[in-house]
Parts: sequence; structure tokens; C-alpha cells
Amino acid sequence: LLAVDATLYRTLEWQDLIPASASQAVISGFVEHGQYTPEQLPQGSAPLVTDLHDKPVRLAGFVVPLEGDDNGVTEFLLVPYMGACVHVPPPPSNQIVYVRAGEPLAFDLIYDAIWVAGVIKATPISSELAEVGYQMEAHGFEAYQYEPYEPPAQ
Repeated sequence: LLAVDATLYRTLEWQDLIPASASQAVISGFVEHGQYTPEQLPQGSAPLVTDLHDKPVRLAGFVVPLEGDDNGVTEFLLVPYMGACVHVPPPPSNQIVYVRAGEPLAFDLIYDAIWVAGVIKATPISSELAEVGYQMEAHGFEAYQYEPYEPPAQ
């Protein structure tokens, strides 16, 4: 566990990764249900919030491991709900973050939600599992603990 000072990072919710100009029906479905219903699920590339590029952020989600070694997971997808990209169709690209871990993420943390803190980039890439909208260089991880959400100041 590589903890960081959370006050140095802007805490995001998954809906913060969807531009305000995106379909309100999709945003409402995601926020209310925690995931898209099949009829709401846009495939492939989705619009990104470019104002987040190169910002220090903190986001909670679930790990889909991509690469690792004996010490843990070194590359993974951070997704908003358990099983995304594996057991169900992937979420839209603006709901997937490709994470490179400076320090490997311990294997025992990949089965539950975690906080990831680092610098986010609004730079799309493709993985074998999904189209990805954001990338992050992780500075640290923590086991997820619920915190009341406060929307960012406009």
C-alpha cells in the first residue's frame, strides 16, 4: 500500500470524467445506477474532459490487471464497477483510466475498490480489452473508504 496525502489531489467521481456537453440521459443513468444499462452503453471513443489533462487527481475504482511481476500489478485499467471490461461490455472510453504504477499495486488490493492518486492525462489509447480515454501515472494507492462527494467549484 503506497498511501499519499489526499489533500494534494483533486478527488474526482466518475461523472467528472464525462463532459457537461455529453448526453444527460447517459450521465443520469450512470450516476443513478452505478453503471450503464445495455441500451445506454455507448461503445468506443467518448468525449473527454480536457481541462483535467496533467492535473493531480484521486479517483476510486476497480482494477483490471494488464501487466505485473512477482511484486504486484504494474499496469492496469481503473474502471467504475466490478467486472467492467472482463465479464460485461466495456464502459465508454471516458469511463476507463489506464494506470501505470510507479510502485507495483499489491495483489491483495485488486479484488476490492481502491483509490488511485496521480497525474491524469486526457490522452486516449487502445488496450486489448477496451478503448481507453484517460491515462494516469500513479503516485499511490489506498484501500477504498467512502467519503461524501463534494462537486468541484465551477
